Amino acid sequence: MVLFRSLALLLALAVSDLHCLPWFINISESEGPGATLQSFSFNCSSYTPTLKLLSVQPHSTFFNPPSLARWQGIYVGKLTLSSSARLDALAVNHYELQLQFTCGSQVIEGPLTIDVQRDTGHVQCAGRFVSPAGEIIQVPETVTPGARLYTLLLPGLELQGAQINITSAQDPPYFPGPFSINGHGWLQAPLQGLKGQAQKIFQLQVLVTFGSSQSCRGMLIVKVLPAPSSQVSFLEQNQSITIPEDLVPGSKVVQVQAQGLDVRYEIISPVPCPLFSVGHVDGVVRTTAPLDLAGATGSAVTMLKVKAFERLPPWASDELDLIVNVTPINHWPPRCLPALLVTQIPETAPVGTVLSTFTCTDPDSPGSTLDYQLWFHSPPGSASLCLSNRVLEVNDTLDCDTPGACFQQTASILVFDGGQPLMTTEVPILVMVTPVNEFSPTCVSRTFRVREDAGPSTLLGSVVGTDMDHPHNSIEYHTWDGSATFAVDRLLGEVHLLGPLDYERQTSYRLTVLVTDHSQDQDPTSHRSGSCTITIEVEDVNDHAPACEPPFQELTIHTVPGRSMVVTTVSCRVPEEPQRRAFSYSIVGGNSQSRFSLQGTILMLNDLTGGSPWPEQPRTYELLVRVVDAGPSIPHFSTTATVIVHLVPWRASTVATSTHRATVPSVMTPLLVTNIEAFWQPEPRFVVVLTVTSALLLSALGWLLVRFLRGLAQVLQAPSKPAQALLLNSMQGTEGSIEGFTDVPRMETPQTHSSTMSLHFDGRAQDSCTGRDYLFNTRTGARRWLPGQETT
Repeated sequence: MVLFRSLALLLALAVSDLHCLPWFINISESEGPGATLQSFSFNCSSYTPTLKLLSVQPHSTFFNPPSLARWQGIYVGKLTLSSSARLDALAVNHYELQLQFTCGSQVIEGPLTIDVQRDTGHVQCAGRFVSPAGEIIQVPETVTPGARLYTLLLPGLELQGAQINITSAQDPPYFPGPFSINGHGWLQAPLQGLKGQAQKIFQLQVLVTFGSSQSCRGMLIVKVLPAPSSQVSFLEQNQSITIPEDLVPGSKVVQVQAQGLDVRYEIISPVPCPLFSVGHVDGVVRTTAPLDLAGATGSAVTMLKVKAFERLPPWASDELDLIVNVTPINHWPPRCLPALLVTQIPETAPVGTVLSTFTCTDPDSPGSTLDYQLWFHSPPGSASLCLSNRVLEVNDTLDCDTPGACFQQTASILVFDGGQPLMTTEVPILVMVTPVNEFSPTCVSRTFRVREDAGPSTLLGSVVGTDMDHPHNSIEYHTWDGSATFAVDRLLGEVHLLGPLDYERQTSYRLTVLVTDHSQDQDPTSHRSGSCTITIEVEDVNDHAPACEPPFQELTIHTVPGRSMVVTTVSCRVPEEPQRRAFSYSIVGGNSQSRFSLQGTILMLNDLTGGSPWPEQPRTYELLVRVVDAGPSIPHFSTTATVIVHLVPWRASTVATSTHRATVPSVMTPLLVTNIEAFWQPEPRFVVVLTVTSALLLSALGWLLVRFLRGLAQVLQAPSKPAQALLLNSMQGTEGSIEGFTDVPRMETPQTHSSTMSLHFDGRAQDSCTGRDYLFNTRTGARRWLPGQETT
């Protein structure tokens, strides 16, 4: 019958020290498979609990894992016997089970002690008797007829009045006579004896019946041995064995065997023997108490003297010296300081740098020697670190300047003790190699060229900085002197133009670029820098028109037929660019009948004998000389110089040819019209859009021009009095028309030398009605129309 003791408090969550309390269950050895040993209930409302059977001492498969079910809001656990359970109080009467209950994060463990009680009303067929191999009995052939050979021992057999019978056949001639067995389980030899039956084996099927319906069957095997000699001896006189200290009572240590007839065994020293016993028949040495080296003094080494002797006369015997060594069992792994290593070292740490020294001890054996091993989890492997005599050191040169070379080294130090079982402690290691800013960045000096007409934000080029530290592109760029004309992009190193350039003022610039690294050291404030010089050369661009000195000339020439004459020299230059001296000169207006020509800068009057007739009256020519710079720079600029030549024909009374020059002071600034020639090649789609837009614009302008011309015609038909007076004054100042408006030769007006010399125009203006330019004399009020200027 199962004797229940409540274990409700075993797994209660409100109690934290339940595992320290003793719980006991007494059960009968008659309990069979499936029997419930204990039920217990507990509360765990917020989680799904678990109940586990961690261990059984001594080891046994008689117990099922505990079940767990929910019933009416309470969890109920049960512990039952397994299908292989065969409880025997005479064999093992004490079990200790370790249970574990888990509810959320709370874990409680506790022991459950089970004591197996004898059941005097229960007869159990157990042992080798009921096994398929049966119980083997060895007897000599000289055994006394009818002698007791074996006693069948079954629990409760003596109290039940059991009936025991041999049911197998025992027919001659194989059997010399029948074996017999009585109610006490005594097996007796045949009355005829076993003489001459040596080497025979007799198999006896035995039926045990007790009570009204209980019975079991077994087999006894009788081996007949030849007549023994009177000598008993052990195969070995001395024997040594080593066992662990965690053997439970009843564990087999060793089996000793001696030669002889019907040999029995006993321990004769020490007496009494508190730790070991020997099987009287089989010679198996077993433990009888826990082998606790810490609690049992002298249990480390036990010297046993075992005696083997014959059960029957002449009682020959022999002795065996058996040494039993008990080795300690590891309960705790080694303990180490530090238990975890997380450190960082710079990449410049030299080989042999000590990272840490580990100190470990074994709680089970404080003075024992421990074994240390370094185990790497990931690359770069054993080349970077090494462990020497408990000291972790740098084993190789560390470098973070190669991509992917800077690393986090993960490893473990495994510490092994020398006990049984072998136990190990793992010390995790994380070593982070940090970068160090070792090298200064550098850049290469370069020369950039830029046109002087380049606009702001023009990209001149890029400064390329390099750094041997990783990452190699962590560089910033700055200008050393803070130039207002140029700027360097801080991240890209691109040099941009900020202000205007003037080739005539400065043809080159020297810019010092400072390169500074960053993010290459564990210390964010650690920086290195370098510099290089950037030369920026300004390319000359033609941006000024030439100016002539003087810009306006008026000359009077007395000509001689048949001779060419030098009229004047046109002197032009670019004041802003004195180095520019290449110019081309051409007459673009006023040269009727081609009477004048240019030879470089010299204006010549051509020979008048051939070609057009010689003029009989003085004549005035207003020549327009176009001056264009002829250098390689574009665009090309031009200006027009005005040369008024009064040509006086040769007369007999003229003694010599003279030339009178009248020049406009240099303070008078001529009207310069410049035309910049530029080359532009737009995209095709832009040309299409521009064409369509221009067509529409021209149509609108044409319509507006027609309207304007109609209105202008009406105004001209009725000119105002001020305009008429202005035109009359102009006509009085100059009787001849000005050449250049038409190709028709102008009408020559005879003038005296004195009147010609007095003619001088010191001003220039524009008519408000017609928009035409004219010259005027501030003293006399005389005016003269001017033709338009041309530019290229």
